[in-house]
Amino acid sequence: MSADMLMDYSIWIAAMVFAGIVGGFVAGLLGVGGGIVIVPILYFVLDGMGVGDEIRMKIAVATSLASIVFTSLSSARSHYSRGAVDFSLLKSWGIPIFIGVIAGTVTAGLVSGMVLTTVFAVVALLVALNMLLRANSVALTDGFPNGIVKAVSGFFVGLISSMMGIGGGTLSVPILTAFGFDIRRAVGTAAAIGFIIAIPGTIGYAIAGWGANGLPASSVGYVNLIALVALAPLTMLIAPLGAKMAHNIPRKVLSYAFAAFLFLTSARMFIDIWQHL
Repeated sequence: MSADMLMDYSIWIAAMVFAGIVGGFVAGLLGVGGGIVIVPILYFVLDGMGVGDEIRMKIAVATSLASIVFTSLSSARSHYSRGAVDFSLLKSWGIPIFIGVIAGTVTAGLVSGMVLTTVFAVVALLVALNMLLRANSVALTDGFPNGIVKAVSGFFVGLISSMMGIGGGTLSVPILTAFGFDIRRAVGTAAAIGFIIAIPGTIGYAIAGWGANGLPASSVGYVNLIALVALAPLTMLIAPLGAKMAHNIPRKVLSYAFAAFLFLTSARMFIDIWQHL
């Protein structure tokens, strides 16, 4: 192995360790599956390693979803032990979310990588603004007004989350809090929702990327196994620490923390989009 290749692998492993620690903590704290941190890190590290624009974001999204399978399991278990997972909501919302994931995965396989990057940046910014402006706001209603709103919102969560490589909390937490759910219960349920999103999303991206040109070594479709092996243990180990902190800090602080992470991620993505344009 050449010195340059050794350096590339060292950078890759160091980046995955960082992504695993930060992503796992954020997953537990905010119920977001860690993808909001993992996707940008993977995206920019892959850029530095010379992976092409057309597949870079798809690899980042797919590998993030694969890691969320494990992160969500760990985070949801921790929230469940504190009674913060709403299983009634999970059952009724799970089907439209699952359908949305299938639609999002198919769409992602057909569009360019830059489209996925733009979706990530725009949605992250909008959600951050919503959480910031509504940090002190009262709920719009006490629960979903009807089944149609519930189904459409669930489909939207699954669709966009699978295109962004996130666990669903980025969208489901602000939606649930807007409809009267306590943010801690929303975060706990979102952690379980991530499991519903990650499994079909991972399978879909593995199929969609099968045989694609320019994939890094040890990839199954768009899912990179080297990154997954580095990410999964760390995210599972750290996620319960974030979940514990989520139940020990004020609601307003949790909302502001959520918004801050999204603003930073969105800003960095927009910079990259501007550079490509």
